[in-house]
Amino acid sequence: MAQQRKQPDSEKLSCSICLDLLKDPVTTSCGHSYCMDCIKTHWDGEDKKGIYSCPQCRKTFTPRPVLEKHVLLAELVEELKKTGLQDAAADLCYAGPEDVSCDVCSGRKLKAVKSCLFCLVSYCEQHLQPHYDVAQLKKHQLVEPSKNLQENICSCHDEVMKIFCLTDQQLICYLCTMDEHKGHETVSAAAERMKKQKELEVSRLNVQQRIQDRQKDMELLQQELEAISVSADKTVGDNEKMFSEMIHLLQNRRRDVEQQIRCQQKTEASRVKELQEKLEQEIRDLKRKDTEMKQLSDTPDHIQFLHNYPSVSALSESTHSSSIIIRPLRYFEDVTAAVKELRDHLQDILRGTWTNISLAITEVDVLLSEPETRAGFLKYSTEITLDPNTAHRYLLLSEKNRKVELTGQDQCYADHPDRFTDYCQVLSRESLTGRCYWEVEWRGEGKRVRVAVAKNNICRKGDLHECVFGQDDKSWSLRCNAGSYTFWHNNTETPVSGPLSSRIGVYLDHRAGILSFYSVSDTMTLLHKVQTAFTEPLHAGVGLCCFFDTAELHPTRIIPVSEDQFMFSPDLSS
Repeated sequence: MAQQRKQPDSEKLSCSICLDLLKDPVTTSCGHSYCMDCIKTHWDGEDKKGIYSCPQCRKTFTPRPVLEKHVLLAELVEELKKTGLQDAAADLCYAGPEDVSCDVCSGRKLKAVKSCLFCLVSYCEQHLQPHYDVAQLKKHQLVEPSKNLQENICSCHDEVMKIFCLTDQQLICYLCTMDEHKGHETVSAAAERMKKQKELEVSRLNVQQRIQDRQKDMELLQQELEAISVSADKTVGDNEKMFSEMIHLLQNRRRDVEQQIRCQQKTEASRVKELQEKLEQEIRDLKRKDTEMKQLSDTPDHIQFLHNYPSVSALSESTHSSSIIIRPLRYFEDVTAAVKELRDHLQDILRGTWTNISLAITEVDVLLSEPETRAGFLKYSTEITLDPNTAHRYLLLSEKNRKVELTGQDQCYADHPDRFTDYCQVLSRESLTGRCYWEVEWRGEGKRVRVAVAKNNICRKGDLHECVFGQDDKSWSLRCNAGSYTFWHNNTETPVSGPLSSRIGVYLDHRAGILSFYSVSDTMTLLHKVQTAFTEPLHAGVGLCCFFDTAELHPTRIIPVSEDQFMFSPDLSS
């Protein structure tokens, strides 16, 4: 009973206006109590009426009552405050459901302040004191309170696991080395932790580098987004000016062009923003992984470190290529050019010019990165045939002009100004713009081939520096020999390293100025990449050097291996 009298009910000592404990309590004649300031403020609001009421029972008073501090209530409030603070202080010392409790305390257990990795016991401040006073106990390793101490005990022998079995990659106790792990290669847990610690630091550096790469990608994407918007706005303005000159004929078409531009702008901006969100999420995930690694790295308990290392150190595959390719394009200027043509040819408006405008708009396409799998490249697969009018007389074309062989015999081709006369080369019939991908498979005793792209105005006869693929500034050539690769352009040779293969993949993004050569086998490896500006259409080219060597163009045929093998490999030539 005495204990109950020392703990008054806090709700009964609370002000019904501010809902807090009474401050300078006063009581009205109707028996209700309030803080003096609260009831005065309440009555000040009623002062204009001259009638004052109790906020609880609504009893009215006239004139305004004179209030004095209720001494007894004030003492009870002070007593409640002191009792509450003492109870709170005591509660802070006792272990709650989420706390680590002292293993030594009997009855209601206090919070543990340290755990001993030698004793495998958690101690409150009082029971921990011997570890500071006794010489033998001072050697024990103390860590922050842990609920997982029992995980350090071998389930078979009830001994502390201080040994790491390299054979089975698991923690064991000394008795395990004489039992099921007898003869296995073992090291101390501390030594293994030191090794794993170094590996973890390398992984952290990798994560941090990936964060930096993604942040750089975010910056590039933001620049791309702004460039798309500026280009689109400028194009809309130019269209407005030109269409105003022919408004009586083309008003409806002008609205259609503007709508398509805005729709394409929205589509491309949406793609960029979607990738931004993915990068932001990956950055957040990487930062969270970095924090987990940091926490694990700072763990003093090497056994706990080894327990948690496999799950924490594992890195998920990146959801995105580490490179963002921003193409140096004028996004919608082609639309302006097409509109200008339309203005100059009003009589053709209903026949074909409108198709050119619409096509120019839809071709605005932000390539955020190159394809990463062979399936991705094959989306741009291009049907290419070789042009007999360009083939040297010793070259035999077959397989619907997709295969060429160096025979050494005159094929009796008719004279043609496009024919190569001095070197055994041939160009494609098709001119290449946009994005294209094709593959060249080469075979024969000599195994020497030039896989090339060239401008149509490359010289067809003359000396080495005038017409051989890669020797001038009008062609780019990957020379494939039996044991090596070299890249040639403008008579400059660049050694190329990479896995040898009889199949070469060629990827061309004409607008972006990208030309890439790949070794295609069980994997797809980038051999060499060119970044330049192509100002006119290009043609695929093939050059042979040894009799009976052959080269065949394969635009769509897939080598029968699993698709997941065709992952992008780093550029080995840089």
